[in-house]
Amino acid sequence: MKIIFTDAIASVNAEHWNNLAGDSNPFIQHDFLLALEEHDCLTNWGWSPQHCLLYDDETLIGACPAYIKDNSYGEFVFDWAWADAYQRNGLDYYPKLVTSIPFTPAQGPRLLASTNHKDKNGTLIDVKIIKQGLIKALIAHAEQNNLSSVHFLFCKNDDIGVLTDNGFMLRYDYQFHWTNNSYQSFDDFLSRLNSKRRKNIKRERKKVAEENIKIQTIHGENLSDEQWELLYAYYRVTFMKKSGAPTLTLDFFKAVANKILAVFAIHENKTVAAAICFKGKNKLYGRHWGCSDNYNNLHFEVCYYTGIEYCINNHLQVFEPGAQGEHKIWRGFLPTKTRSAHWIAHDGFKSAIQDFLQHEAIAMENHGKLLLESSPFKEYSKNQ
Repeated sequence: MKIIFTDAIASVNAEHWNNLAGDSNPFIQHDFLLALEEHDCLTNWGWSPQHCLLYDDETLIGACPAYIKDNSYGEFVFDWAWADAYQRNGLDYYPKLVTSIPFTPAQGPRLLASTNHKDKNGTLIDVKIIKQGLIKALIAHAEQNNLSSVHFLFCKNDDIGVLTDNGFMLRYDYQFHWTNNSYQSFDDFLSRLNSKRRKNIKRERKKVAEENIKIQTIHGENLSDEQWELLYAYYRVTFMKKSGAPTLTLDFFKAVANKILAVFAIHENKTVAAAICFKGKNKLYGRHWGCSDNYNNLHFEVCYYTGIEYCINNHLQVFEPGAQGEHKIWRGFLPTKTRSAHWIAHDGFKSAIQDFLQHEAIAMENHGKLLLESSPFKEYSKNQ
């Protein structure tokens, strides 16, 4: 077996990569990663591709999307305090090695491994062995290049065990996800909520309707040039309002149009708001939104309720509307644990960070229990 690191996903055969990645998660697929690299979304913002590939002869049997970072922007797992501590002690935290999807706070596979590859003797190679090979290669790469650390962000559960077995420390956080419990309609979903939350959602949707605002959903492949320009303008406006930077380009979004669901809010024949969602095989992912003016509850309609209704109508199982936002709980999005895994080269800081993470984990567990007490669902209320 041999390990290769590449700074361009284009050097990897798309079919071979996707055979490992599967078709469930849209962000880990070759075309998404390629679009980020080819349409100026990465290097200007500190993401330098360094993808790890594991071959058996000429067959790709393992892969891992990875980036050398000189900052912590666009990661959504916040380690600024760690970087500050390094600096105060005269050490460099950057550069570091990050295994993640840039600007994408969504859980997904990080250690891609063949499930059916046999060696020369006809023996099936264990998936765990392939994943361990990738992990050891990333650590060795970090050591050889004087990188402070290796980070796996928003890992799926089946990657966590092998990461901890190889010396990675776990970190927890919470997002708020909606789950489709075989709802037949939006009203069916509402019927499962307690009276207070059901009435509140109906009131919020009614106010949008009373403003004569129409909601339109369009798949990315069907957007006109004018609609693309509008969608991108609303993507940019939110960053500008918050003094941020719109890191993703219009050409990037067009390159992954087959994964996009656009949501437009139209008032008096004029688009006044828009949101960008991404479609997976069984999930919808909410990402970006923008609005030209203040409209009562329009954010909730465009970013939450329209997505829920889309999932019900199209039999998608989960709606992940993005990072943070405890107000989402009242609208049917329950706290869901997310995980990251971290390897630190410096022994002293490794010990200090491990101690921090142990205390943080206890606090996060307690926080999660408190969050769940705000569940709007009848079933949960009956169990209290």
